[in-house]
Amino acid sequence: MRIAAITDIHGKVGKAEKLVDRLEEEDFDLLLIAGDITNFQGRGKASEILDILERVGKPMFSIMGNCDGRDVLDLLEEKGISLHDKRVEFGEMGFVGFGGSNKTPFSTIWEFDDRELLKSLMRNYREGDVLLVHTPPYGTKVDRIYTGRHVGSKGLRRFIEEKQPPLVICGHIHEARGVDEIGRTLVVNPGPLFRSYYAMIYLDEAGEIEISLERV
Repeated sequence: MRIAAITDIHGKVGKAEKLVDRLEEEDFDLLLIAGDITNFQGRGKASEILDILERVGKPMFSIMGNCDGRDVLDLLEEKGISLHDKRVEFGEMGFVGFGGSNKTPFSTIWEFDDRELLKSLMRNYREGDVLLVHTPPYGTKVDRIYTGRHVGSKGLRRFIEEKQPPLVICGHIHEARGVDEIGRTLVVNPGPLFRSYYAMIYLDEAGEIEISLERV
């Protein structure tokens, strides 16, 4: 299976359009959106972005980020693409999602206690599932802000250490684009689409994973 992974669009219509142009040249099966479709905006802006992404003509799943309006989750549910606090199957693979972020100093729209995130993942996850989360796991290359401080989710880190999912796709920390490992788990932050970044991920039948960080 080949996955196109994006995050942190933050309402940038032009970047979404450029991504669609690029993805029309790519051979892939599924588009995953790791949140922050908007920049503190609601379903109107989110719908505008999603309508553009739907032009690719591929199945997609999404979660909301901490900067998405309260009604964005309702929109994702209505479109049948929400992965927040649930598990879905696509092809022969399972996908588990959780949106929003762990607690921040800024009291943004969607923030959760680490225990709530951990409880959701524990309830929904089955061995071998791919995780789609907005916040990155704590203490990794992909949760380090510009000061060097780690600000990711300790609950997510605990889950990964215990369950070892094959792949975790996250976002949230704009400056922490990259790939890291926690045991056997690969963790990728594609980088924010509003800065032109995305990732292509290939998972083969033997469980091997290849990740390519791309730019539109």
